[in-house]
Order: sequence, then C-alpha cells, then structure tokens
Amino acid sequence: MKQILPIVLAGLLGGSLAAAQGNDDAASPIFIEGEVDDLSQFVWENRLVVIFADSPNDPNFGLQVEYLEARINELVERDILVLTDTDPSVQTALRTKLRPRGFMMVLIGKDGEVKLRKPFPWDVRELTRTIDKMPIRQREIRERRTLQDN
Repeated sequence: MKQILPIVLAGLLGGSLAAAQGNDDAASPIFIEGEVDDLSQFVWENRLVVIFADSPNDPNFGLQVEYLEARINELVERDILVLTDTDPSVQTALRTKLRPRGFMMVLIGKDGEVKLRKPFPWDVRELTRTIDKMPIRQREIRERRTLQDN
C-alpha cells in the first residue's frame, strides 16, 4: 500500500514529495521531486540518490522508484534522501552539474562528492552494499555499536 508521507523537508527545499511507501515510523520524507539547486545543504547530513529521467513514464525510472520504495527503511537507516528530476526541458543546476542523458541514477556521499553513476536501475541491496563499504558509513556503524554496547 502506498502512502504519501508528510511533507516537512520539501517545504524547506522548495520541492514537492513523490509517493513513497513506508511505515508511520519513518522520521521524515525521503523522496523529493523537483528542483534543488544547492546540494551543500545536505553535506555531512545526508547521502543523496538522484534519479534523472526524460519522463516520469520512463520504465527505468519507475523500476528504480519501485526498488527504493520496497526497502525504504534501509535508506532511512543510511540517511538517504532521494531526489527525482524527470523534466529535461528545465535545465536545473543539478542537471547542469551531473549532466544526465536519459535515465541516470547518481549516489552522492555525505561529503558531497559523486560516488556512483549508473545508466540503469540499481537494487537497494547493491546500493546499500556500496554505501556500507564507505569510510564514513563504517564509522557510523562503529559508533552505533559503541552506543548499543553501553
């Protein structure tokens, strides 16, 4: 069952929320649709998965969103926000910076650097494995273990 999560973050970003599946325990919406020009607001706070497509009807776009919705709790656990852009006619700063051609999924780390680009949908399991190997994520895992042990 799909739910529309309350829009708290999108008001700050000037975007609107895409439909996201999850439970009521989700702390904040993670799907943000529309223009976000300044990614510096996310540095050291969130990892970003940016999904570009030439249309919201692109089958790869739909499949990528399904993959992410199916395991939303794993994304929340890793501080991931999902930004979507399906209108290539609007040349946003994000499109100018990342230069997608058709469908593209981009992973941006907490340090603000592009970590991964894929021209096809990626399963959350593959995505989380990649994230879990990153030094910042390794530190987060160690810190959580330390807190749990105390």
